[in-house]
Amino acid sequence: MSLPPVPDVLLEVRDLKVHFPITRGVIFDRVIGHVRAVDGVDLSVRRGQTYGLVGESGCGKSTLGRAVLQLYPVTEGSVRFDGVELTKLPAEQMRAMRQRMQMIFQDPVSSLDPRQNVESILTEGLEAHGIGADRAERREMISQTLDSVGLPRWALSRYPHEFSGGQRQRIGIARALALGPELIIADEPVSALDVSIQAQVINLLDQLQNSLGLTYLVIAHDLAVVRHISDTVGVMYLGALVEEAPSDLIYTEPLHPYTRSLMSAVPIPDPELEDRRERILLTGDLPSPANPPPGCRFHTRCPWAQPERCAEERPPLREARPGHLVACHWVEEIADGRIRPHEVATELVRPDEEIPTVSIVQPVQAP
Repeated sequence: MSLPPVPDVLLEVRDLKVHFPITRGVIFDRVIGHVRAVDGVDLSVRRGQTYGLVGESGCGKSTLGRAVLQLYPVTEGSVRFDGVELTKLPAEQMRAMRQRMQMIFQDPVSSLDPRQNVESILTEGLEAHGIGADRAERREMISQTLDSVGLPRWALSRYPHEFSGGQRQRIGIARALALGPELIIADEPVSALDVSIQAQVINLLDQLQNSLGLTYLVIAHDLAVVRHISDTVGVMYLGALVEEAPSDLIYTEPLHPYTRSLMSAVPIPDPELEDRRERILLTGDLPSPANPPPGCRFHTRCPWAQPERCAEERPPLREARPGHLVACHWVEEIADGRIRPHEVATELVRPDEEIPTVSIVQPVQAP
């Protein structure tokens, strides 16, 4: 059953799934399985706010961001932007809708065409959407955009290789801003930059949000960056959300065992507190999204996993406390200390089967 749009929610994702088929064959490819990169994600981003999405590499964060923009076909589920269902839009209408949704890519080097100068990079989107009466008007528009990201106007005639990493990322931000979007999806916007440059870019994004009323979906694995910029934080593990709460709350009172392990890895700039605090060290690696564990996806690495339910029943994302959503069967018992952590034995995934050499193609799209 489809849910009605919530007031003030600009982006609403419901039960989103993106599955990539795994094929094998010499002459004729046959599908032998699927990589469940995103497997049933629900989230809402309110207008003018920042939603931070964190998780370790391979959990499906970037795939989710691209699926929201329909850069990857959605296998199943709903993506509503300002009340419009994007998964059912014809290609031409989706192309027009992308003027209101833009993306800042992770790598400021590979995301910019080295054969185009900055003016060509920034005006390409304006020309594609018919914005600006002539070249002079478009040039003035992108010059103002460069001013807003702290780059001089003479940069228009330069090429990407002539800039530093931080300046290239500012060009990527300017490209996203040029069309006047309402939603910006920032995929690891500072992970490839030096620490000092990271602070400049994060502060720039914050200033632009305040001045332009932008809405952000920030994808990152740097917990400090997400805490600084986000209003709400969602934690992903193996293609699904395991916890969602206001930023300060999720850092001070994490409830899900996986989130608790993430927060225990964040260093504290106080030697005495750092020595005394609890550290949760996970065993094993992230399971393969092509063969996820049954039941709770985290139970193979969870120090609080129980014989009942964890390996059999997948926990829904539910409100454990006001405004605090958690996907765990035993969250109340763990928080109260009724369930204590235990050692976790490392498990082999598919130990008796030979893992085939596979190629991953486009996601499966629902008919």
